[in-house]
Amino acid sequence: MTNTLINEQLTVAAIQMNSQQNIEDNLANIKAAIINASTQGAQLVVLPENCCSMGRQFATAERFDALSATIAEYARTYGIYVLAGSLPCPYRPDGVIVPDGRLRQVSQLFAPDGTCVARYDKIHLFTATVADKQGSYNEAATVEPGTQTVVVALEVDSSVYQLGMMVCFDLRFPALAQRLRQAGAELLTAPSAFTYLTGQAHWSLLLRARALDSQCMVIGAAQGGEHAYKDGNTRQTWGHSTITAYDGTIINSYNDSELNKEAVNKEAMNQQQKNYEIVLATLDKPAQIQGRQKMPIFDCHRLA
Repeated sequence: MTNTLINEQLTVAAIQMNSQQNIEDNLANIKAAIINASTQGAQLVVLPENCCSMGRQFATAERFDALSATIAEYARTYGIYVLAGSLPCPYRPDGVIVPDGRLRQVSQLFAPDGTCVARYDKIHLFTATVADKQGSYNEAATVEPGTQTVVVALEVDSSVYQLGMMVCFDLRFPALAQRLRQAGAELLTAPSAFTYLTGQAHWSLLLRARALDSQCMVIGAAQGGEHAYKDGNTRQTWGHSTITAYDGTIINSYNDSELNKEAVNKEAMNQQQKNYEIVLATLDKPAQIQGRQKMPIFDCHRLA
């Protein structure tokens, strides 16, 4: 009898960056990370939130179409799915300009042929008081929340994988992860720029919790380190990019905020110095299906 089973395994890469406010430098780092991840066998690359610039949201939004086209071209050139963490965008999915001088925070998925196959507008906007230099965060002052959840199909080597899209603060809302699972999601993307303090307290826990809530792989691609703003202020982000399995176990992670910290010695650091880090993991779809069957929580759910 001929064995017709397909090896359903998807290799994903979470990219950790330390994006500054020079967009061209950030694009060069994005391109280098995509090339590197592709040579290591990645079929999906996930960039962090604000991948093209930390700060300068309105100036970056003016280049939304051009920046999207550039990242789309990287996906096409290297024949790989690229999730462009998030970019500030001046218009809604239907093309209507966002009112009140605000923006949308947009995550896009580009296919290996360069087409944009999904756009997700961040639903939950960061609102918190944090004991850091900034103190208070109110993303809604400049960003309009999205209204639609998004699950999109990835076609890789004759297999199809369903990807649910989130951004950063969305991780704090289990109902979103559960709704994405109910819509068919098998993996969730979470491009992020957690503050150092909130990330230190909750980042790993949230990734694992949302994996358990949804029984999906969760890909946390993060900004990490110090970001210098033109007004002289700085912001610290947590980093620690992590990929979590459907059962809440951490498959792989980069265990630092700063880049290039995992080189074993100074000589190795000089040889390996780069402006990004790559966290690789493989989604074993049959194993995930089996795990869901052993604990069918969505057959038992009564409140959603």
